[in-house]
Amino acid sequence: MSQLSAEDEAELQSLLKQLLRSISDKISGAPSTECAEELLLHLEETDRNFHNYEFVKYLRQYVENSMGTVVDEEIKNLTRVEGQHAVGAGHDTLIHTVTRRTRDSAEYQQMMQTLKNTMIVVVESLINKFEEDQLRKEELHREMEPSQSNSQFIDNCSDSDSSFNQSYAFIRQEQLQVLAEKLDPTKPKEVRCDALRALCCAPPSDVLSCESWSVLRKNLCAALTEPDLSENVMQFFAKSFSSSPLNVTREIYTNLAKSVEASFLTHKLSFPSVSAAVNINSPEISRLLKQVRLLNDFQKEVTNFWIRHPEKYMEEIIESTFSLLSFHHDRGLTETEKILEPVHLLALLDVKATWFIKWMHGYYSRTVVLRLLERKYKSLVLGALQQCMHYSDSCERFTSEAADHRSEQQRNPGSLQSVYSRQELEYAFFVHSLCLLGKLIVYTNGRKLFPIKLRKHKDPISLTDLIVIMIDIMYRHPRPLHSDVCHTDSLSPSCLVMEVLWTLCERTECAAECLHQTRIVETLLAPVIALLTGRQAKLKSPASTLTLIADVLARIANTDQGLTLFLYEKTLVVAHNERTFAAHIIVQFTLKLLDKTLPSLSESDVTPALCGAFIFVCRQMYNTCEGLQVLRTYGLHKALAAAWRKTSSLAERISTPVLGAIAATSAGEMQNTLVWEETLLDSLLNFAVTPKGLLLLQQTGAINECISYMFSRFTKKLQVSRCEKFGYGVMVTQVAATAPGVVALQSSGFVRALVVELWSALECGSDDVKVVRPRPAPMDHTGRICHKSFLSLVNLLSSSQSVWELLGRRSLANKSEYTLREMPTSIPDLIDRLIAVNSDVKIHSLFHYEQSHTFGLRLLGVLCCCLDSFLLLESQYNICSMLLQSQRENVPDPDTTDGAIIIDSLSVERNHVLVRVNVVGGPSERRLPARRLQEGEHPYPWPMFLCFPPPPCYILNPQDSHNNSQDCEISSFLASSKEPVSEESWLENCRRHYCKAMASKPNTLTGKVLSDLLENVVAHLSSSASEGFFSPAPYKAEEKNVKNAVLSTVEQLGIDSCIRYGCYLKLLTEDAMNDLVLLMKHTKTFLSTQRITTTSTLISQQDGYLGHDWLTSTVFLVMAGNTDRSLNLLLNLSSLLTSAFIWPARIHASVHFPQEVAESGISPVYWCTAHYVEMLLKAEVPLVHSAFRMSGFTPSQMCFHWLTQCFWNYLDWTEICQYICTCVVMGPDYQVYLCVAIFRHLQPEILQRTQSQELQVFLKEEPIQGFKFSKYLDFMHELERSYRSIVLADMRNIKKPVH
Repeated sequence: MSQLSAEDEAELQSLLKQLLRSISDKISGAPSTECAEELLLHLEETDRNFHNYEFVKYLRQYVENSMGTVVDEEIKNLTRVEGQHAVGAGHDTLIHTVTRRTRDSAEYQQMMQTLKNTMIVVVESLINKFEEDQLRKEELHREMEPSQSNSQFIDNCSDSDSSFNQSYAFIRQEQLQVLAEKLDPTKPKEVRCDALRALCCAPPSDVLSCESWSVLRKNLCAALTEPDLSENVMQFFAKSFSSSPLNVTREIYTNLAKSVEASFLTHKLSFPSVSAAVNINSPEISRLLKQVRLLNDFQKEVTNFWIRHPEKYMEEIIESTFSLLSFHHDRGLTETEKILEPVHLLALLDVKATWFIKWMHGYYSRTVVLRLLERKYKSLVLGALQQCMHYSDSCERFTSEAADHRSEQQRNPGSLQSVYSRQELEYAFFVHSLCLLGKLIVYTNGRKLFPIKLRKHKDPISLTDLIVIMIDIMYRHPRPLHSDVCHTDSLSPSCLVMEVLWTLCERTECAAECLHQTRIVETLLAPVIALLTGRQAKLKSPASTLTLIADVLARIANTDQGLTLFLYEKTLVVAHNERTFAAHIIVQFTLKLLDKTLPSLSESDVTPALCGAFIFVCRQMYNTCEGLQVLRTYGLHKALAAAWRKTSSLAERISTPVLGAIAATSAGEMQNTLVWEETLLDSLLNFAVTPKGLLLLQQTGAINECISYMFSRFTKKLQVSRCEKFGYGVMVTQVAATAPGVVALQSSGFVRALVVELWSALECGSDDVKVVRPRPAPMDHTGRICHKSFLSLVNLLSSSQSVWELLGRRSLANKSEYTLREMPTSIPDLIDRLIAVNSDVKIHSLFHYEQSHTFGLRLLGVLCCCLDSFLLLESQYNICSMLLQSQRENVPDPDTTDGAIIIDSLSVERNHVLVRVNVVGGPSERRLPARRLQEGEHPYPWPMFLCFPPPPCYILNPQDSHNNSQDCEISSFLASSKEPVSEESWLENCRRHYCKAMASKPNTLTGKVLSDLLENVVAHLSSSASEGFFSPAPYKAEEKNVKNAVLSTVEQLGIDSCIRYGCYLKLLTEDAMNDLVLLMKHTKTFLSTQRITTTSTLISQQDGYLGHDWLTSTVFLVMAGNTDRSLNLLLNLSSLLTSAFIWPARIHASVHFPQEVAESGISPVYWCTAHYVEMLLKAEVPLVHSAFRMSGFTPSQMCFHWLTQCFWNYLDWTEICQYICTCVVMGPDYQVYLCVAIFRHLQPEILQRTQSQELQVFLKEEPIQGFKFSKYLDFMHELERSYRSIVLADMRNIKKPVH
């Protein structure tokens, strides 16, 4: 190893010096020597130019020359011995081994020792040279000082101008003492100026910690007031602010603030008059402006670190700031004698009060700010409030003065402005004040500062008054003038006011106190009411102002309290002092805008943007259940549909090229028309958020176009609206619950996209992406990758109606060959490839057979939770036979039929599905096998089977379902009231006894007691003129017609399930099959006379009711298999309103509905019952309502599922009977209250499952554990007292649901 020569040492010295100069800025910023050393040690991590420095390049080349051969030899030795190559997994190991051996070598040790010795010599040489230069500088300075006292101060820190060398110069205490003496105000100005320059070159940390600092500080503050010295003082203060701790800088800051305040007090600078202006380049203004600028910069930066220091330091800074800004001259001055104040200059520098916004952001500083404002400096808030009121009163004059001033000045827009007029200063102060007040009232203690008493105002200014003032400013100046330099977009009055109002709307408490007030709504809607009543609105720019009003109204309506204010409080006065609701005014104005029937508004003002803004306000109301309830009568959906059709036809005409037309005009007009068309489609689409709104959307005939528009936005992952927190998940789920909705989803391409996305995630994965490490095998069949697609499929197929539309009359492909690139594109394809995997061809076509098939079986298990969906799958695809055959093929010895089935994920999942579909019962009537293995000797204790029926261990002992106790209170009542005085009194007595029995002995309401009660109540109700709702239909049971009635495969399979359940409950015997078949034929024959002749293309509308009639089966079990009693009860029930909701088959395509509603394919159980369940959930169980919104699932889907199959498999038989009886005895609205009570009962589980993203699966697969009618009867009574007037009234209006 060769030693470094003298030339090498000289070169190293030069390169090292060059490196230090390059990083001098970083080192000079270090507060201490330790920090500088730390910075150098980590320079490679923090400096992107590290490897470009010549010093680093030199070292790298030196190491390469010294150790290159050693490294090469080590690599050759390792690869020869171990036979490895520097690729793949062994690459890192090889590098580490070579590095370790090289560092252990003698050559490396010798190289490091040589380099160390050389660098010591180099560094010592640099230090010696530095000390010599220092002595030479000091000697030269002493020689020149007496003769050239007015000369430039010579830098005594280095032999060059390097800032690096300055950072390592130290100043002695004696020197600082001398400087402090030279800065005494009695000294000549030249001496003080030289001392200031010397002070600026010294490290601030040394100056601020010296013993003479108190004297220095006093002398520096005195120098601030002198124009020739203030610049250097400001330079030193700025340097100190950036590198000193808060305990020192707060002294500088407070002294600087006091100095500025003293300057304003001394000079009394005049505020410019109308014709005069302020020139910021004038010496006095420029000096003050720089000082205020330094204060403002510190104000904005200090928030980053003052939390690390005692609160008293922060309080001193805040108090000195408020003292400065609260400074006012004699209030007796006239308007023309107004004096310039510190706050005016601060407003010019920080027009949007960024400093105050930062101070209010953190709780640590906000508490101090608000406390000081309340106790000592309320005048600061008072001044800001006065300025806002002054601007509001003279807004027109301000605007005209600004225009005149600009026409005179003719400034160049690109040049820097140095002269400010009176109006511009006032406007900057107004903007600063508005931003300050806007931030202040966001917080509770800030709002407590109001009301505020002002001079020349009789009454104090309240918080509401302030908001009204802001809105008035928005009315007077709704948009910036194009020529208005000071009113740029972000600083225009309307934009500033809107920012404040938006902030208030986003915070619940702020909105409640500031915006959700009668007077605020009156102020916002005053122009709207004026235009509605034919009067002229006093607005400077009607279209712009009304658009801003609509924006605020929409944000208010987006909150629960704001929506309640609009819908239910008569806050507005219209003609003849009549009060009305805000919602009615808004929707009436929107309809007139759409029809262009507002004579007080010119046609040019009625723009699509204005119409869209008010439609958006209405949308915030009608996309909620309670809002739609209020707005439905206005027919807004019809008006929107009509406007959309008109716009759509216009777009088609514009898109047709016309000879001689101007292309640019046509393109612009086309673009505007398309935007307006999308706005209308988007507004119509939002009716689909609620069940009843979806019916209204379907009635407009635009559902297919709306869903296609939604799909286009859904694929782009666009937000629903600026006020909507979640995506389109809820809307898609709501739409998918209905037959027309799911057909529209399919035609739009949504179903295809969902299937392809699932297949890509499940089978394709991300194998085309470079693999760093192998993907772990999924422990769960749905996995994280496919979980979202799984839930989307569950949402899509949750309703039996959607399953019918997507699968009905469609066979599986069952091809003889599947290519590996062949992807399913529909739900039948998906079932064929993932569920019905019944051949080797299908098995071999899957890349991940076990995972994919398990996923399919998991989806099948969820689908089969809906009994009608299972019956369809079984009738078309023989699902059970397929699953049993697969279990048989999973036996080790195929020649035996009684061998043990191999336990794997597929057999476990198949076993679960087979038990679920064959065993009927509630939570205490059946037991479902687990899907997971457990620890211990028997990992899967659940017996598997190869044929039906399942082993008896899956069936629990039934409760006593045929209680014939004659001492029951209901039995006594029925026996004693054979001849009632009147129907009404009998029914009231019956309800009272029923409620009493439910509360005290609910278990007695079973068996004969229950059947007798139902017969009597239905008979009394059907014979009562006031209770009969549908006209009784005569039915003669002709034996020939009944025998000719043909039951579908679905109905026959449903009958099998019913008989099994009845035998388990010991209500039926095996020979009851024929009786139930006869009853089903009777009801089918009867109901066929109650249906319209439909022309609908929906599968679910073409052959009567396609599902199984679960109510008829339930009544058959209640009557213990007595066909005559069951038929008689059903015939009497058909005339009651209750039948429309508890008997889906009875109301399907009913003649009692208008033709378009009957053909809609949407059941009143969905658009009425489920609609009100969602409405009541939001009000009574808000956490559950929010959980559904977050999960993308809807309560309406689950209610429709439960109610369609009469809670079979979800409640025990006793609770099912009490559900039917309660709805008949107490009224159909109890169906709504029951569902709300169930959701309330499930609330803990719902919240937990929402968090784990399995809410849909939980609600569909799990029975309703622990729910008892008797426990929630009081809760349902409370709901009845609160909501019956709304719910029952709307149920009685089902014959005209869209009017």
